[in-house]
Amino acid sequence: MKIASYQMDIVPGNPAKNREKIKMWAEQICKEQQPDILVLPEMWTTAYTLPTLEVTIKPDKDVTELFLEELARKLNVNIVAGSIAVEEDGGIYNRSYILNRNGEIIYTYDKIHLVPMLDEHLYLKGGRSSVQVFELDGRKMGIIICYDLRFPELVRSLALQGAEVVFVVAEWPMARANHWEVLQQARAIENQLFVVSCNRVGTYDEVEFAGSSMVINPWGDIVHKASSTSEETISISLKLDEVSRIRKDVPVFSSRVPKLYVTRNNA
Repeated sequence: MKIASYQMDIVPGNPAKNREKIKMWAEQICKEQQPDILVLPEMWTTAYTLPTLEVTIKPDKDVTELFLEELARKLNVNIVAGSIAVEEDGGIYNRSYILNRNGEIIYTYDKIHLVPMLDEHLYLKGGRSSVQVFELDGRKMGIIICYDLRFPELVRSLALQGAEVVFVVAEWPMARANHWEVLQQARAIENQLFVVSCNRVGTYDEVEFAGSSMVINPWGDIVHKASSTSEETISISLKLDEVSRIRKDVPVFSSRVPKLYVTRNNA
């Protein structure tokens, strides 16, 4: 399965310009490489312009969804469409969209964990639904958003549902770049699956972003790592049969003893 992941810089607060960037990139990469899945970063329509999000996205309602549907259908490609800010039920959610080759939205996920360091809770609402796997071209996959990477329970839930690939879409800062790499490797190793991340590059509001989008195999090896400073496309074919082979060689899941794992609500 061939993946093309777009590590991009984002034009702050300008969904139209960012959609045009995505359109040009997607058309070119699909013409040249015929990928099965396109992957985009977190909040790619607006960037993290939190104080002005409500004003920016009001006139843009439903435009990006329709754009993605048409793009997937026109290019006959699956899209893991990063995430965008969506206003719903009196709040704004950081929402991921998954589209199949027919341009159908087959799954959405609202970011559960809000970043306290950015005061996200002042501008966004956290997701209220648990993570679920989705299928693209008959293979089970999952998605998490940025800060979610710090919560191992989330990826373990997807692995237990049969996910072979987990996508991590992000605007992860350079200040915590070492965590970005190590946490992805940990999630891949402990769950014996592929981790495919798509981070942004560039600077906004004096925050430099880490780039370094990656593909990590189920053994925890970094198969590809993008630049930390420049726009780049990661194009790679995933050998998904590696997942079942490694899970057989090191049978972590059959070795689990969940009844002995203590959990406490609100702990």
